[in-house]
Amino acid sequence: MKYLAGAALTALFAASAGAAPSARDRVYTADQNTNTVSVFNPADNTLLGQIRLGNPRPDVLSPLYRGEINVHGLGFSPDHKTLLVISNGSNSVTFIDTATNKVKGKTYIGRSPHEGFFSADGKEVWVVVRGEDYISVIDPQTFRETGRIQTDLGPGMVQFHPDGKLAFAVSSFTPTVDVIDVRSHKIVKRIPVVSPFSPFLQFSPDFSEVWMTHKDVGKVTRIDTRTLEVTGVIDTGFITNHLTFASVGGEVRAYVTVGGENCVKVYSTGHPARLLATIPTGALPHGAWSSDDGSRVYIGLENGDGVEVIDTANNKVIANVPGGQAPQALIYLSQVAAGADDHPNLAPRANGAAHNIALTPLSGGGRGFAVVRNLGVVDALEVSLFKLKPDSVYSVYLNGQAAPLAVLRTDVKGAANGTMIGPVRAAAAADAGPNPGGITVREGAQPDGTAVLGSAG
Repeated sequence: MKYLAGAALTALFAASAGAAPSARDRVYTADQNTNTVSVFNPADNTLLGQIRLGNPRPDVLSPLYRGEINVHGLGFSPDHKTLLVISNGSNSVTFIDTATNKVKGKTYIGRSPHEGFFSADGKEVWVVVRGEDYISVIDPQTFRETGRIQTDLGPGMVQFHPDGKLAFAVSSFTPTVDVIDVRSHKIVKRIPVVSPFSPFLQFSPDFSEVWMTHKDVGKVTRIDTRTLEVTGVIDTGFITNHLTFASVGGEVRAYVTVGGENCVKVYSTGHPARLLATIPTGALPHGAWSSDDGSRVYIGLENGDGVEVIDTANNKVIANVPGGQAPQALIYLSQVAAGADDHPNLAPRANGAAHNIALTPLSGGGRGFAVVRNLGVVDALEVSLFKLKPDSVYSVYLNGQAAPLAVLRTDVKGAANGTMIGPVRAAAAADAGPNPGGITVREGAQPDGTAVLGSAG
């Protein structure tokens, strides 16, 4: 496809916006814990199956293990024929044929890549190497790294303006956006932003703006793609993850996943942006992408292990579809399958349902949540803690048990995360209703420490 600029880009978007979700379209999620890519049919909101790139956690620790680890990021070619999958635990980029769901190539690159995308002409793939300080450039025909673009520490994601001239790269460790000349691979400008941690960026439908999320401070920054200046900052909420756009009734709206509030917030795109709606979702919404016509927005639930579908006409969730464990990135691709029932080389769902546990404050202003997932004969309990004392010890207890499940130390921002493995599911119970057990988080390493967070029970 030839890419155009200016008014032609707006016309191109308007022309493509009429295609409603079709049985030939597909929604994909990158499932971090099961190391799968889940494939959904958006016409009837069903899971067709999974592309298994590795074993589920914790079965990834053998020195002979050859699968991918932490399937995390997604991108795609301009013709929709290739799906790009980034696994940050195995430092890999996997190229998948969307017609057959088969792996056609793989590239191993630097430490902890996060996201990647094809250039506007489809001739290069750029993958940010977040654990280092560069973007890896890959030839999608040979699957070989052909170069590196030096950035500041921790590039988080890169996307290309479709005029083919500039790319924009956000960072996970540096409070700047790198604007890169695509032809020369040189940084032409660094734009200061409000926070060092951005996991995601997206162009507005007319490509006049970049919107980027700041997960650590709960904000979204807007950048003008012509002046390369920040034009606004929106306070969105605790654990702001990804965003997408949809045209509804002739008005372009932004849909932002706010993981810490279990909701999607809908904003106008004028200046200033206005909050139009707050849509409750399942546990920890993360990835987001809209259908071509803007009638649906698809949300990956990181702790809900599936996808929810939002009807943009009434801003309501109309479907919840089970998928892989801990979905991160989500994308929507149109016209990739031969037909409604065409789903070759997909495996059945590798996991069961997750159980989510809300942790409410018992003293102080801390926040937290937990999720329990079955691993066969044992369970994994993942606990996430926020807004506690910095650099301090906290213990996680199952109520009624003398020994802690885990002892965690918070970082400089008062956050901590840990996963415990054992027979905890029945004792911890879940979000289905009150339970006699439950979880308590206590300050310090002793059972008589001050209880700061707890589950209902």
